[in-house]
Amino acid sequence: KSDDSASGDKVVKIGVFEPQSGDNGAGGKQEILGMQYANKMIPTVTIGGEEYKVELVYADNASSNDKAPTAAQTLISEGVSVVLGSYGSGVSIAAGDTFSAAQVPAIGVTCTNPQVTSDCDVYFRICFLDPFQGTVLANYAKNELKATKAYCLAKQGDDYSGGLANYFIKAFGEENCVYEQFPEGTSDFSTYITNAQQQGCDVFFSPVSLEAAAQIIAKAETQGLGMPILAGDTWDSNVVLEAAKGTSLNICVTTFYQEGVNAEFDSAIKEWINSDATAKTNNGGDDKLSAVTVMGYDAYCVALEAIKAADSTDPAAILAALPGVSYEGITGAISFNDIGDANRDSAVVKKCNTESGNWDFVTVAKVG
Repeated sequence: KSDDSASGDKVVKIGVFEPQSGDNGAGGKQEILGMQYANKMIPTVTIGGEEYKVELVYADNASSNDKAPTAAQTLISEGVSVVLGSYGSGVSIAAGDTFSAAQVPAIGVTCTNPQVTSDCDVYFRICFLDPFQGTVLANYAKNELKATKAYCLAKQGDDYSGGLANYFIKAFGEENCVYEQFPEGTSDFSTYITNAQQQGCDVFFSPVSLEAAAQIIAKAETQGLGMPILAGDTWDSNVVLEAAKGTSLNICVTTFYQEGVNAEFDSAIKEWINSDATAKTNNGGDDKLSAVTVMGYDAYCVALEAIKAADSTDPAAILAALPGVSYEGITGAISFNDIGDANRDSAVVKKCNTESGNWDFVTVAKVG
């Protein structure tokens, strides 16, 4: 699977299976940034006593479940040894069979839907899962926001938002939730906001894409939503900070990392983002650090640990080595359970500071 490139270097290829376009393009680009920075910092790995150059190979899954298998196949055809991604559970689930048929291991970075790993023997992941995240959010709504009735809005046919909404509803109490789904292509969310208000809800939960998030925020402000907005890890982005800046909204999210936890790492990656015009553009035009970027960094490092443990570029050997890998990441300790999920029991809760345009740390939440 390795080749001698033109320069004569031995090369090991890591596939980057991420959306660079579509609904989740902005988030996918931010996740990729972490991998690119990791590749810049750790560009080689030793296999069989020889130094290999690590090459990132990209395939845009376009945030589309229909296009995901083709993107996955592209990476397999390119001879990658292991794959990272994707931002978006739906595309990860859709590509699972393709990776499985080729027995190429995939490491999910922030795809939180349980089916990513439960339905696929080659998928691992380094993030927490939606049943956990949904419970954390429901507990936060009840205990901290004192909400007794919740409005939940997901996108039709979207595994991530639909799945997370269902786990939230289960934990919050179905009888106390109003649940709606909007169709593909929706850009005006005013009727949903009006409905949440008319139904007398105390909290507005909508764990949807960044594209939809910005539109929901705009309408929530002009219509005077009048209740806190809660979302999952997708909303942890400067896209949301930018949209919410100067508004009167109260927005809280659950996520994987709080900027400032590792000040040394944070300042180094920000310096890189600021020094690289493309990186800055892909980060939405500033140097604010999204948790998905830090998770992308950790995922790359975990892939290298698996390659080292296998001492091979052969996907099958790396797949066999992955269950035993443990790594102390920037976002915490990473190891896997018997179905390839990360052993993680905590989520960061943070609140949008609409004046400063930053995230304020609220708490680290655990369940149980």
